[in-house]
Amino acid sequence: MELGQAIRTRHSVRAYLDDDVPEDVLRDVIDVARMAPSSSNTQPWHVAVVSGEARRRLEAELVAEVTEGVKPYPHFQPGGVGLFGEYKDRRRECGLGYYDALGIGRDDVDARQRIALKNWQFFGAPQVLFLSMPAAFGQVNGLDVGLFFQSLMLLLHERGIGCIPQGALAQFPGPVKRIAAIPEGNEVLCGLSFGYPDLDADINTLRMTRRPVDDVVSFTR
Repeated sequence: MELGQAIRTRHSVRAYLDDDVPEDVLRDVIDVARMAPSSSNTQPWHVAVVSGEARRRLEAELVAEVTEGVKPYPHFQPGGVGLFGEYKDRRRECGLGYYDALGIGRDDVDARQRIALKNWQFFGAPQVLFLSMPAAFGQVNGLDVGLFFQSLMLLLHERGIGCIPQGALAQFPGPVKRIAAIPEGNEVLCGLSFGYPDLDADINTLRMTRRPVDDVVSFTR
């Protein structure tokens, strides 16, 4: 798969088969992704993969916190903070497109809550990983992790492995840090649910739009 094709065809997968991705495949993907650039070669990222029984325990603990009304307590500022104007509009359109694809009306609060809970059920993916970096690090270091993260997702896609990046999985870090092997002193930036996609699931045909190129670039001579 050429790079341009990989970028254009990668999408968030929300339905999966039960089969685990073999560890040797994950190791190979991470081995290549670690070549991503970082500020002064600091390489601030760490990947913690959770599978099998540990994944089932983690889902149960996350769902318990969410359904018991625990307020989110992420260490790093979540992506929704500070949105305004067109940025907030795009976020709203993304949510509406997702619910519409599932046939859920705008006033069906119960159905929306059930769908939202899928975030902490990893959308049924058999495996999940967590990206973390040292708690004291800031935005530039987070950008470094993002470079690694995009490389990782494209490499998974190249191998026919679906995934969905999830900021929601950083909202309740307690269970994550109890079960996943997060290094001491690190905090969770986000999660990535992944596995082999269920190609028969209608939800996996959903695609989000992107702004036209003239909206995102300017040239000065």
